[in-house]
Amino acid sequence: MCGITGWVDFTRDLTDEYPLVHAMTETLTARGPDAGGVWLDGHVALGHRRLAVIDVEHGTQPMRTPERGPGDLPRAVISYGGEIYNFRELRAELALLGHRFTTRSDTEVALRAYLEWGAGFVHRLNGMYALAIWDTARDELLLVRDRLGVKPLYYHPTADGVLFGSEPKAILAHPLARAGAGAEELCDALLFLRTPGRVPFRGMRELKPGHLLRVRRDGLSEERYWALESRPHTDDLPTTVATVRDLLDDIVPRQMVADVPLVSLLSGGLDSSTVTALAQRARAADGGRLTTFSVDFTGHTENFRADPIRPTPDGPYALEVARHVGSDHHAIVLDRARLLDPAVRRTVLGAWDLPFNFADLDVSLYLLFAAVREHATVALSGEGADEIFGGYLWFSDPDARRADTFPWLKLGAHRGLDPRSLFHPWFVDGIDLGEYEADLYRTALAEVPRLDGESAQDRRTRELGYLTLTRWLPILLDKKDRMGMASGLEGRVPFCDHRLVEYVFNVPWEMKTFSGQEKALLREAATGLLPESVRRRKKAAYPSIQDPAYDRALITGLTTAASDAGAPLSHCLDGAAVRRLTGRTATGSLSEFERILVESTVRLDEWLRTYQVELDTGALGAAWPRTA
Repeated sequence: MCGITGWVDFTRDLTDEYPLVHAMTETLTARGPDAGGVWLDGHVALGHRRLAVIDVEHGTQPMRTPERGPGDLPRAVISYGGEIYNFRELRAELALLGHRFTTRSDTEVALRAYLEWGAGFVHRLNGMYALAIWDTARDELLLVRDRLGVKPLYYHPTADGVLFGSEPKAILAHPLARAGAGAEELCDALLFLRTPGRVPFRGMRELKPGHLLRVRRDGLSEERYWALESRPHTDDLPTTVATVRDLLDDIVPRQMVADVPLVSLLSGGLDSSTVTALAQRARAADGGRLTTFSVDFTGHTENFRADPIRPTPDGPYALEVARHVGSDHHAIVLDRARLLDPAVRRTVLGAWDLPFNFADLDVSLYLLFAAVREHATVALSGEGADEIFGGYLWFSDPDARRADTFPWLKLGAHRGLDPRSLFHPWFVDGIDLGEYEADLYRTALAEVPRLDGESAQDRRTRELGYLTLTRWLPILLDKKDRMGMASGLEGRVPFCDHRLVEYVFNVPWEMKTFSGQEKALLREAATGLLPESVRRRKKAAYPSIQDPAYDRALITGLTTAASDAGAPLSHCLDGAAVRRLTGRTATGSLSEFERILVESTVRLDEWLRTYQVELDTGALGAAWPRTA
């Protein structure tokens, strides 16, 4: 998986800047615990931390070409993180074109593909990746991010070049970058969506999924090389089902290539169970047995309380699937004390670097991954299926479909997850949160590719699918990446293969739900893989602890943020609203959405303090530093 970072400055010699670039690189050690390296020359510095997955003994980075460029420098140098799943096919093609290889790594394949095809090599890659290539002949840095944005990549333009890194912390380790925020950054932090390119640190950018960035002496230019396109879907239902299954039959084994132990995450839901079943088939073909992992909580199954988003507990279904496919299954059982451990929660914030939050789901996912990392380096998971096949309630809920905003924000507000509700109106109005949200929504809708002759209903469904894939899925991919890489665990997401996404994006809603159940198309494609009880199981969200004592403990952080005069958000929070939620924990548990609201607000306060974020009071205008 690895972590990458670097610095380009066209006005200075960076060859003496090893200590600074090394410090930037070392912030990413968790992403790459196996090895590290720095390459410096003239006005460029590249750093790399390696998680060895393919060709463990070789593939050291930054990797240089043996071919020489100007000044007897390497023709090109790469710092790369991720996996290219079709690297064997590309290697064979490049070998026929005369290229010679000294390693078995996909890194060398990427580097030589660039030498052969230039920036156009990105169109040939199938995988998840964030990479940086310095071309000495062109005097140019090329940054590239995979099509769906599975792997993160951030950059910070400077007066004379750029800083970049897999995580914000690598950029913030450089004195040219400062942790600052204004009204727009606070809006980004409060809204439950990810806008491509935007980061809640002033001056910092995220390289958009499916984009590349060229850094030259005359400036920076970002180019899109991939986007979702609308096309007529001409396949009938049986052909569509067969195509989805054929794609999955290819994708899952392709993503199992590794020279280190690989496991599968298994919740007992349709998505992870389908991936697990296909992975076990591939493993059995080689005479092996797949190991699977799930997360649970002490007493959770025995004392389970159903709610609208979790009608059934995962545990029994995960065991049923494991027995059915023949995997070696392990349940990682957590308790309240572990979820509330201050050291663990600090690690989670440090892994994110950003004020985003999924309440206890973040913490439990980190603890699950840390436990899995004791057994394996790579884990398959089912992320992306709900977004691709339309598994969320907002695809069918009338209010969400009519909403003049992102549909999950509409549903969340109805269920207690309104980012405005804990803040004074003058603060919400001062940062202009409502208009900012409306502007992001208008911009997102304008991007949706149109299809001639589409009905208004089909058009709206296409909009919902596009918004979900481009503004919601990135949050989940970020969460998976950060929580996994905090322990050096590489997560692979077969449903995010761009071929599957492109195909299913254009399948009509009537086909996706032909049986009347959500994700009917995927359920049908999974025929013969799963127990019928699992194949027909109603969608259940990732498990959450059901313990009133957990809510009572976490509410302490909110009351501190509201009452401590030294807390960054103290004068912005509405004391009466905070007391209402505090009262709710005295008589029972918070709802799932209220819990996320509480923890997100606390996370924002902790982020402002931990990263010593300098707030631009001029940009905040009337919203700061006014008191209630």
